[in-house]
Amino acid sequence: MEALPVRARALVAGVVLAGLLCLLSLPGVRAPWWAVALLAALYGGCERLARSRLVGTPHPGGTFYPVLLAGAFLLPEPAAALAALPGALLMPVARRPYLARRLWRAGRLVLAVWAASRVHRMTGGRDAVADCDVPLALGTAGAAVLVFCLVLTLLDGAVLALTAGVPLRRGGRRAGPAAWWRLFLRSLAPITVHGLAGLMMALLWRSPYGPVAALLVLLPMCVSWWAFAQYHRERAAHQATIRALVQAVDIKDGYTRGHSERVGQASMMIARELGMDDERVEVLRFAGILHDVGKLGVPTRLLTKDGPLTPEERRVIELHPEYGHEMVRGISFLGEARAAVLHHHERLDGTGYPYGLAGSQIPESARVVAVADAFDAMTSTRSYSRARPVPVALKELQRCAGSHFDPRMVAALVRVIGRAGWHPAVTADDARARAVPAPAAPVTDRPGARR
Repeated sequence: MEALPVRARALVAGVVLAGLLCLLSLPGVRAPWWAVALLAALYGGCERLARSRLVGTPHPGGTFYPVLLAGAFLLPEPAAALAALPGALLMPVARRPYLARRLWRAGRLVLAVWAASRVHRMTGGRDAVADCDVPLALGTAGAAVLVFCLVLTLLDGAVLALTAGVPLRRGGRRAGPAAWWRLFLRSLAPITVHGLAGLMMALLWRSPYGPVAALLVLLPMCVSWWAFAQYHRERAAHQATIRALVQAVDIKDGYTRGHSERVGQASMMIARELGMDDERVEVLRFAGILHDVGKLGVPTRLLTKDGPLTPEERRVIELHPEYGHEMVRGISFLGEARAAVLHHHERLDGTGYPYGLAGSQIPESARVVAVADAFDAMTSTRSYSRARPVPVALKELQRCAGSHFDPRMVAALVRVIGRAGWHPAVTADDARARAVPAPAAPVTDRPGARR
């Protein structure tokens, strides 16, 4: 985003201009300016703390909405919007263009706070806060938070569409509104929590205990955000570990470049279709990504061989699940993904490897990854075979269901692809990997990823 497109620059300019219009009536506003200054300082200080090494938050902006929403519940619209301005303008930005990013951050926050404050006043929220009428205050604050989230979502969705290349059309259908709706739903829950904290600050501010008691609300918020940031830091470390292992496999075997990520995506789709919870879906994505990590222990000449494998070479390649399990069994956060790495070449009829497990003896995670692995192997171009169209690959999986693959996993993949299509985040290696019809053949005639 170092060079903003013309439409994106126009959007930034429009948002900044709208923010300035919201602040035009400031000279005529009767507001406790000391409260505006205090809230502005609190917001800026909390944002600075969130970016410090102590917290190390992975989220670049909007960390402490409770302070801004408390201002929206306490102050007139222009004064509440003004409290967001210093922190938004003075906080550092990580990437170019620096000025445009600062102006964008300030403009969107000013508009969102102004709109929330206006809705709160129009629904009688100021009187409810002043009278400590908690039921009415909850309803009016909820309306304000909803508008606050809606403004931020609309603006963020627009700038993403114009600067980050988020497609407005996908598969011939308009996907923009759906993408914005998903963004709104993801943002609503955390912003609602921040809104409740902001309402608590506002009620305590208007209570006999005064602003000092209101500031105490920030302490548990800081602690909770610190814990949240540590969770994301640990998660980032997990992702880095997996990324390093996958990159090592990709370097060793260029023909499978991107295969691991696609198998992870297909495994995730199957797991979601089966109704697994989000934590398990993530573990199965890890399983799909790391299923071939054992190839690091296989000689490169065997992985890239074009001709048929000798029995001895086949035995060497068939050791890669055990190699992979040895590599990942000490990584505790992988959970059942470790079993999938070891058993993803087992067959339902007991003719697979490395241990010849059959039926329910094969871990469920391994049965999911086996289907995802075979599907991507058939729909990707390799040195020894050309890619098959997705419908052909799905028919082949259905033909082998019950003998090689778990019919439940195959049916889940067929359903989800029939409904959502197959749009892998990582495409095949190059233009040669586009789907090309090929004569049907068993999907397990070569060991490892070479089916």
